[in-house]
Amino acid sequence: MTLTKPNRSPATFTKNRVEPAPVSGICVTCLDGCPGPCEVGRSALRGREILYPQPYSRVTAGSEKDYPVDFSHFNIQGTCVGAVGVPANSDYATFPAVDVSTEVGAEEKIKLRVPYFTGALGSTEIARIHWESMAIAAAISGTLVVVGENVCGMDPDAEIKNARVVRSPEMERRVRTFQQWYDGYGGIVVQYNVEDGRLGVPEYAVEQLGVQIIEPKWGQGAKDIGGEVKLPSLERALQLKSRGYIVLPDPEDPVIRNAFQQGDFKEFERHSRLGMVEEDAFHQEVNRLKKIGAKHISLKTGAYRPADLARAVKYASDARISLLTVDGAGGGTGMSPWRMMNEWGIPTVYLESLLYQCLTRLEQKGAFIPSCAIAGGLALEDHIFKALALAAPYIKAICLGRASMTAAMVGNTIGQMVQKGKVPADIGKFGNDVEHIFVLAAKLKDRYGKDFERIPTGAIGMVTYFDRLNAGLQQFMAGARKFALHYISRNDICSLTRDASDVSGIPYVMDADKEEVDKILRKGDRTEKIPSRILNLNLEALIKSKAFIS
Repeated sequence: MTLTKPNRSPATFTKNRVEPAPVSGICVTCLDGCPGPCEVGRSALRGREILYPQPYSRVTAGSEKDYPVDFSHFNIQGTCVGAVGVPANSDYATFPAVDVSTEVGAEEKIKLRVPYFTGALGSTEIARIHWESMAIAAAISGTLVVVGENVCGMDPDAEIKNARVVRSPEMERRVRTFQQWYDGYGGIVVQYNVEDGRLGVPEYAVEQLGVQIIEPKWGQGAKDIGGEVKLPSLERALQLKSRGYIVLPDPEDPVIRNAFQQGDFKEFERHSRLGMVEEDAFHQEVNRLKKIGAKHISLKTGAYRPADLARAVKYASDARISLLTVDGAGGGTGMSPWRMMNEWGIPTVYLESLLYQCLTRLEQKGAFIPSCAIAGGLALEDHIFKALALAAPYIKAICLGRASMTAAMVGNTIGQMVQKGKVPADIGKFGNDVEHIFVLAAKLKDRYGKDFERIPTGAIGMVTYFDRLNAGLQQFMAGARKFALHYISRNDICSLTRDASDVSGIPYVMDADKEEVDKILRKGDRTEKIPSRILNLNLEALIKSKAFIS
């Protein structure tokens, strides 16, 4: 496999002078006098700043490590026989007839028009900027949108009394944006971490803003520490320290203040605390959330060790929560340490395979099985089909973090170019206005009338991207002759390598359908019609006559 180059990456604007040593990544000949463009060299100048992908607040980042087994190591099985979910008739079994809707939940279901939803959009600047586009797109598409951690705590205009949030204009903006376009499908999820819990964010979201889905967060696939952001001013650093966050370096230290004011460094870091998971405390918290009025409880967990995955599955089952989202390593984030994103955690295929094992064991015991979603580096329809199949029938939806934001960011960028009259030539071939460039614009305009003008081009981009996913997924499903999402099974994919089969339990391609192949080829064999007793007698007669000897 190709490992991450440990001393250079476009994510950190670092490179080697000559070819690197394979293990250290340091140039084979490290030259005295070199200004140090590599990660070690830049770290000698800027220290911990080089931990993070650059330029901060303008990028999302995903692991560049090539894991031994990923979703490309599986292929989707097609068939030319029959249809499941519609009549086996060529006039009915067409790919537009495939139903890609789904639902999640325990006693009461949350219906989704599409089986994908956004990753958590938290307190990073890039998430704040693109929230409106992504929330509106999620509402139009009929799916979930997740408000990530630290939004209230990071809101400069939040009103906090007795260490509890009583008003947050930013959280209010986020919730209201979705609610204004919500039409009964999907929902808005508010996530919270240690600091959010201390500030009373779940209570504020449910009791004051009418949020129905609350999500405690154990972690994510990109990192195994709390969330972090950069702070550009001393005032912000002091404000957030006063709200209980860890701020580095200490903005109250006179030496640090002086160094910042004279420009020795440009930003402070705000860090969240590590959560501490305990079984009894988890169940008490779920019960508390229900008492304050949360209609649905979801849980987000990351790429932790297998025992922690087992904890998440067992606790979610016992508490009968509505959704468990499991996030594998190799996905992405708006702000995580770069090396950690590459070298920490269990990659998605491995983690989902472990998830399947855990859920199967619980189901065999007759336990409640929560609706599950998988996340971690997924972007297009083939990923989605394979991720649904790998742990079928337990995976009900796919969490798309970076991919959803990419669609929204591109839509926003092109919208700005249209306004400035500077559409790139390769896009200008479609036209020079929104309705010609965005293929779904006319359909959205017809659906929303004058309200179409209120839809940001970022939202149009994400809706259009989801529509492409719908069509691609429908085509794959039609080829597998599965005409509704819940019919997808593990039998619909095969492993292309023995390693992939060993990890997942999905049969190696050369072993797939072995019994059915044997049955088909044996059908009509004369030996099948001749009783074994007669065959044995004939064999004895041949031996006695020695007719089989030349």
